Amino acid sequence: MASAVPAHASEAPAPDPWPSAPIPTASSSSSVPADTRGTGQPRPPGWRSQDSGVTVRLRGLDAVDRRTAWAAGSQGTVLRTTDGGAHWRTVSPPGTADLEFRDIEAFDARRAVVLAIGEGEASRMLRTEDGGATWTEVFRNTDPRAFYDCVAFFDDRRGLAMSDPVDGKYRILSTRDGGRSWRVLPDSGMPPALPGEAGFAAGGQCLVTSGPRDVWLATGGGARARVLHSADRGHTWRATELSLPAGDPARGVFALAFRDSDSDSDRGRDGDRDGDRDRAHGIAVGGDYRTGQPSPDAAATTRDGGRSWRPADRPPPAYRSGAAWLPAPWTHRVGSRHAALAVGPTGTDLTTDGGRTWRPMDTGSYDTVDCAPDGGCWASGEKGRVARLTR
Repeated sequence: MASAVPAHASEAPAPDPWPSAPIPTASSSSSVPADTRGTGQPRPPGWRSQDSGVTVRLRGLDAVDRRTAWAAGSQGTVLRTTDGGAHWRTVSPPGTADLEFRDIEAFDARRAVVLAIGEGEASRMLRTEDGGATWTEVFRNTDPRAFYDCVAFFDDRRGLAMSDPVDGKYRILSTRDGGRSWRVLPDSGMPPALPGEAGFAAGGQCLVTSGPRDVWLATGGGARARVLHSADRGHTWRATELSLPAGDPARGVFALAFRDSDSDSDRGRDGDRDGDRDRAHGIAVGGDYRTGQPSPDAAATTRDGGRSWRPADRPPPAYRSGAAWLPAPWTHRVGSRHAALAVGPTGTDLTTDGGRTWRPMDTGSYDTVDCAPDGGCWASGEKGRVARLTR
């Protein structure tokens, strides 16, 4: 599966906030969508392209805040901005031009962990504590059977990384010191992988966390697409099937996004102020990444932490490899607290009803998307593409 991944690899819907103002489709170099003020409807957001200074594919992305973001990609490339994307600076680790960076997790403007994918020693992680001026290799895979796909953190100390199955089970690495050291967790609590099943190193979102101990793992390549959930930081897992395309090495769940967690709900802190007591709202996107191949039912939602998944009533029109919930600062701008984005090579889609229905927002090609709690949102992808979400 790893080698087959891209370059690896009964509720009424909420009212439509733009019933009479269709969302404009914009080219990859477009700026802000046309102003819809005067229509009485919120104005939809849009991507504003930024100059990354590179031409490599950028599949790793982490938005820290409105001013700070990191991106990572092919040829050992790592970029950082500290001025909202007005300038992107190359801060790549030396001697890594032959590595494929597919995921990056940043804690602030100075500290970040980047993951390189591949078989055997090609899978490794590096860490910086000075904004990329210097890097330290903190993990190198020595098992030729392992292929690491994604890394995710619960906070600035605890994190996990996942590999495609080894001996029939996904392998999980754990850190308790911010990524300075890693250890393999026992696999006794991991359910068996399906034949041919693995993860997709497509946009750094095949392993995601929410809250202090919930983590989800996306799969594909098997007879059925699945999402695995752990509520104890990766020690025990439960698998649930989804309706997303499956049965082929190129099909499955490519990205997950959760806007709250089981642990938040358990303590009455799920952030919902309208009486919504559901737990751990999540979205899953994917499909068939091959150009021209149909991807029906390429999105699903959960309101119970992944215990069950419901197909989107109106999914994105094609394969999507990245997803992100829009944070609170965007609520009044899109007219919904349940808004999220999904991106892929053929465009960006927006949902305002928690993932039940999606509408095209942009036609530019992006591989991944990420948003910071303060409202800073970026997308990145092929040919050095980087864009910031704006009105």
